[in-house]
Amino acid sequence: MATATPTRSDGWLTELGGRIQEAMILLGDWTIFAGRTVGWLFRRRAPRGTVLQNAYVIGVRSVGVIIITGMFIGMVLAVQAYGEFHTLHLETRIGTIVNVSVLRELGPVLAATMLAGRVGGAIAAELATMRITEQIDALACLGVNPIHYLAVPRLIACVIVIPLLTIVADFTGVLGGAVIALRLYNIDSVQYWQRSHVEMWDIGVGVFKSVFFGAAIALISCHRGFNSKQGSEGVGRAATEAFVASFIAILALDFVLAIAAAWAYGRLWPDAGSKLL
Repeated sequence: MATATPTRSDGWLTELGGRIQEAMILLGDWTIFAGRTVGWLFRRRAPRGTVLQNAYVIGVRSVGVIIITGMFIGMVLAVQAYGEFHTLHLETRIGTIVNVSVLRELGPVLAATMLAGRVGGAIAAELATMRITEQIDALACLGVNPIHYLAVPRLIACVIVIPLLTIVADFTGVLGGAVIALRLYNIDSVQYWQRSHVEMWDIGVGVFKSVFFGAAIALISCHRGFNSKQGSEGVGRAATEAFVASFIAILALDFVLAIAAAWAYGRLWPDAGSKLL
């Protein structure tokens, strides 16, 4: 009896199904890890000194790169916006598009992306090194829960510090856009600032998003570090996977939170569109 030979399309579908299955298993494992971490967050206070130490490493050492990132975000936006607004003779309106874009979207997202590469990769590599050198197993043998001792302080530090770094990125982004608009294109400063319509809602939306970005970076990076494979290749792969997964999570969360913010804004101020017109 003749047997059917697998075709190239069957092999492709089988491989795709295997990848999807692996992704779903990984997502489920991460969900369990995140639930345990958040559970320990409410069960017991983090070990003394660990949160402050991680906040220093995550926050203070990242201020420089965040300032540079925010500054160039505002400068590039101002350069790109001027070309379009100049043709419409609306140069003084540049401040509105630059400031709102920085505060709502680009400041929080790009700051979180930079921190995902710098902080998330470092967390994953550090925990992965502890995994392959059996330090995490040693903590468990001593009766210390590794998630409570290692993951919870990093989660708290990221949730607290990353919104503060987002505010720094927002401030430098607004400043960078103003420098380009006022100094390079010689736009009148009084009209520029008077027509730069920024509300507390814009600032609050960006900071609110950064809280979720910080939690995602911490949970994903800790999970990849805890589940690292053996050897130096495993450490490097854990750091890379932490950054890639954090970046995808940041974009997905930004999309969901942007829709939620637009819905909430419409419910709270239903006549806002008519006022702008």
